[in-house]
Amino acid sequence: MAPLRITVIGTGYLGATHAAAMAELGFEVLGLDVVPEKIELLASGRVPMYEPGLEELLAKHVAGLPGSTGRLRFTTSYEEVGEFGDVHFVCVNTPQKHGEYACDMSYVDAAMASLAPHLTRPALVVGKSTVPVGSAERLAAKLAELAPAGADVELAWNPEFLREGFAVQDTLHPDRIVVGVQGERGEKLLREVYGTPMAEGSPLVVTDFPTAELVKTAANSFLATKISFINAMAEICEAGGGDVVKLAEAIGYDERIGAKFLRAGIGFGGGCLPKDIRAFMARAGELGVDQALTFLREVDSINMRRRGHMVELAREAVGGSFLGKRVAVLGATFKPDSDDVRDSPALNVAGQIHLQGGQVTVYDPKGMANARRVFPTLGYADSALEAARGAEVVLHLTEWREFRDLDPAELGAVVTDRLVLDGRNALDPAVWRAAGWTYRAMGRPRA
Repeated sequence: MAPLRITVIGTGYLGATHAAAMAELGFEVLGLDVVPEKIELLASGRVPMYEPGLEELLAKHVAGLPGSTGRLRFTTSYEEVGEFGDVHFVCVNTPQKHGEYACDMSYVDAAMASLAPHLTRPALVVGKSTVPVGSAERLAAKLAELAPAGADVELAWNPEFLREGFAVQDTLHPDRIVVGVQGERGEKLLREVYGTPMAEGSPLVVTDFPTAELVKTAANSFLATKISFINAMAEICEAGGGDVVKLAEAIGYDERIGAKFLRAGIGFGGGCLPKDIRAFMARAGELGVDQALTFLREVDSINMRRRGHMVELAREAVGGSFLGKRVAVLGATFKPDSDDVRDSPALNVAGQIHLQGGQVTVYDPKGMANARRVFPTLGYADSALEAARGAEVVLHLTEWREFRDLDPAELGAVVTDRLVLDGRNALDPAVWRAAGWTYRAMGRPRA
């Protein structure tokens, strides 16, 4: 039997990683995108975003690069994709709709409609995008109607669980593989695709369509709830004089609870968690079970409240007004080891302070170019030291390792006031206080 050939439709963050990983697993891969510039970039072995290890993986496999396996190529032609592939992965974006909570399915719909007419022989189409429950069934009917091969074209849903910053590892060594299928053929092909990680022990969960569609959103809702829970505890600790970091440590030892995602701070952001829980609420409403998810509205609201609270803390710290005050902000991305600034709490706080008259200077190890595009009016510096020069308060808002490793004495030599607000509870208060800093954080006693 000829080895499986794989295509990946949509080569953004998810698609580029998936395509490179499939080539690493030994498959011949063809990636498609409708943006020619993106295809040119990838074909030269470069990526449009920062993701540790991804460029190295591309360099190993992209055809035409010196010393590569040549297993990975890119195209803008759906015709070529249809002719080439046995298994087609759809990895396009499902952003939040403008002005509402629901998710925008237009990219997924367009990708399926463009691919279908070119499916002239048996093929498996696999959705990886995060979609509202019920989408797969609708898309399966659409494929059967539009594909010349008709019933020989099967659909499967295989949600992605990539963590930005660990995407390569998460694709090659997933902690679980979920496949929603309607027939044995789909399952058999996906067992072949994921044979290597399964042999290493990654569990496979085979489900129906609706369950597969719900898994990703359910997982993200749980994580969002966990983060908002500890942030709600931080609000209580602040009012009652407790220490949320010690509280989190104490409850985290209970293995039913676990320490991960229990770090209080300015809350979550990014292109997934906020969008996914909002789309989940919207879909529950359409299904008539919105009461099941009203708690997510509270999760969202606790999360958004953290940003405003950080701004208040900073305003109070500089004497009640930001006017004419110099503020250093360390961090622009929504999380470390990424250049993604989508719905970033750090940038949101920086922007609010700027709007209230503060002179804000931002530094981030990888997110500067993206931050400048979103907030061109903020000041930007090329290092933490430069950002802090002359500052009356320093805000630590994204927990990059580089910031944890800063020398408080060195930083203290360039600021006007040694005042640090830790929005991520990630710096060591004892070390900073020993260097003469006033250290404050949310949900922690003031010393």
